Parts: sequence; C-alpha cells; structure tokens
Amino acid sequence: MTAVASPAIAPALRRLYLVRFGFALVWAVLLFATASDLGPLSVPLLVLYPLFDVAAAVVDARSSRSARSAIGLYVNIAVSSLATVGVAVAATSGIPTVLRVWGIWAIASGLVQLVVGIARRRMGGQWPMIVSGAISTLAGTSFILQAAKDGASLSALAGYALLGGIFFLASALRLGRATRPR
Repeated sequence: MTAVASPAIAPALRRLYLVRFGFALVWAVLLFATASDLGPLSVPLLVLYPLFDVAAAVVDARSSRSARSAIGLYVNIAVSSLATVGVAVAATSGIPTVLRVWGIWAIASGLVQLVVGIARRRMGGQWPMIVSGAISTLAGTSFILQAAKDGASLSALAGYALLGGIFFLASALRLGRATRPR
C-alpha cells in the first residue's frame, strides 16, 4: 500500500524528477558522443552534471522546507558543490582522476539519495530513488576501480547518468499515481 503523497511536495517533486530525467538523457547522449577524451565539449559536460545536481537539490529543498528530507538535500548541495569543483580540477589531470572524483561523489550523493528516499518513502513514489541511491554507491565504487585500469573511459559515466535518469522517470510516474485521488 502506498501512502498518499504530500499535496504540497509531490507535484513539485514530480516536475523536478521529469526535468532531471530529460537532462540526464540529453547529457548522457552528449557525453557518450564526446567521451573518448577530455576535450572542449566533454569537460564542460562533466562539470555541468554535478552543478545541475546542486540546482535540482536547491529546487527540491525549497519545496521540501518543512519536511525532514530537507536536511539531506542541504548535505547533497554541499557534496555536489564540492564535486563540481573537484571534477573541474580533476579534468586537468586526466580521465582516471575524473573517474576517482566522480566515484567519490557518486558514493556520497548516492548515500544521501538513499537516506532522503527512505525519509520520503511514505510519500509514495520513492522506491526508485531508494534503489537509485543504492546503485549509485555501487557505481561510484566501480568508477574508482575502473580508474586504476588502462584505457579508462568516460562512457561509463554516460550510462550512469542515463540509468539515474530512468530512475527519476520511474519515480515521477509513481508520484503521479500516488497523488491521484482515490
């Protein structure tokens, strides 16, 4: 049984999750097309992703101020802000360093997403976010391990973003069902 979503938060989250899906889809396609090296297109894309996460968390926190999940969102803003700077700096050192920084960020932000999703589970539509948070921590570990191998590639980050976007879409659809009057 799914609890009815908060009338104030659920519609805003649904819209935000749909925007995040669209962004992740476009970003993944663009990164995949430019993932062979750190160049004038891939580096700005890499920096843009955690920066977009900051913006999305700000929007989410504003709509969730009265909820307990807002604290986790503020933590995510800080973590993703650090990741934005970290990725920009790492891009000057090569793909393995970018993968390490991205991996650390994926682990930290995945844990935060997991905690926020659990705090919101009674709202409805949060199981995809909980699963996505758990998968993000595993993916982050794999990025760190991949960085140690010869021929490390950025293409795995495109797949990671696409999968995350699919989870946002699934959560948006579930929130839509949870907010319908019974």
